[in-house]
Amino acid sequence: MRVGLLGCGNVGAPLLQLLTTQADEIEARTGLRLEITRVAVRSASKERGVDIDPALLTTDAAHVVADPGVDVIVEVIGGIEPARELILAALAAGKPVVTGNKELLANVGAELFAAAEAAGKDLLFEAAVAGGIPLIRPLRESLVGERIRRVLGIVNGTTNFILTKMTEEGAEYGDVLAEAQRLGYAERDPTADVEGFDAGAKAAIIASIAFGARVVAGDVYHEGISGLTSSDIDYARKLGYVVKLLAIAEQSADDGSIGVRVHPAMVPTTHPLASVRESYNAVFVEGEAVGNLMFYGRGAGGMPTASAVLGDLIDAAANLRKGAHASLGSLAKADIRPIDDSSSEYYLNVEVADRPGVLASVAGVFGAHGVSIRAMEQEGLGDGARLVFITHTAVERDLQATLHELRELDSVHRVVSMLRVVS
Repeated sequence: MRVGLLGCGNVGAPLLQLLTTQADEIEARTGLRLEITRVAVRSASKERGVDIDPALLTTDAAHVVADPGVDVIVEVIGGIEPARELILAALAAGKPVVTGNKELLANVGAELFAAAEAAGKDLLFEAAVAGGIPLIRPLRESLVGERIRRVLGIVNGTTNFILTKMTEEGAEYGDVLAEAQRLGYAERDPTADVEGFDAGAKAAIIASIAFGARVVAGDVYHEGISGLTSSDIDYARKLGYVVKLLAIAEQSADDGSIGVRVHPAMVPTTHPLASVRESYNAVFVEGEAVGNLMFYGRGAGGMPTASAVLGDLIDAAANLRKGAHASLGSLAKADIRPIDDSSSEYYLNVEVADRPGVLASVAGVFGAHGVSIRAMEQEGLGDGARLVFITHTAVERDLQATLHELRELDSVHRVVSMLRVVS
């Protein structure tokens, strides 16, 4: 099987290395001889850290797609355009496509899935979510008959590294971010990671596959970790929780509506996700019949991601040989549930004046909006006091109304922080 590779950077170069070292084993196990015959790059003179025949290189990606000597296309250039046009052209030409492009799939995935279905060819994308962790294939194949209620996970290694350091070393956010940038875990502009946009794109893809619906990045509520402080981490620990940036996709059993959100959350220390450290990722799937499953491993990095691409490439080549393809079916229109309609327990950290009647007035605000307090702690702050609350399950809009009114009270100096609590 002749492979056209679009992109030879952080993922493409390790993929070339894997194909070189494992070609004989792959052929022995599958009967397929995978051969890279064309490689599209931005610069043919750039050093790539892998042996590659210069004759294979071209700067014309469209020519690789159109080349009759190419059977399967691997797209790892990233971005929406020209990746979208190239993938559509490959499918129209009857060539299966393997991609790791989360941004593309989270925004125009439905169009690409429909094109693949119309062409009767594979569009495989295991590497688009959670790097080398096998997640998409289990969701679209092994669990296709499962009624999945909720998927929640740590799908961004940069933020998990930062939160691990804040939790275990008591460091402040800014200091750990700087360290993450020095170590190469965070980009010079870390916005996509630390504000939840990267995790949001992955959450949209997960929701689309888990629930068979068209969910795009714009449907996902985002909230990042840049506002977290070491005191939030400390209070979480005292209360039996750790703080993680979670991507959560859930479907209502009542009306089928889908909620997709990314935000910091307090996770009980007894939950399997609480022990996921450093730059590792993990995704927790809750099904009606199967119960709970967790997928864990390296969520990023060139070699783990290339491993996921290679697995898809072997599947695509095998299906092409058999004249088959993996179908996603038709994705239904998603009924997206806004964040205001979601429910959770909540943690609130509130600084107030230290005088008689303050606690009663604050508790009265909670009661007025139907938010029940499950636990409360108080500590002195010089001439003020800090009140820390954990609520029972409440509706988001009621909690937000409570926060708004608390900020209007003369006795409340400030609402320091609010975190959702995962059960």
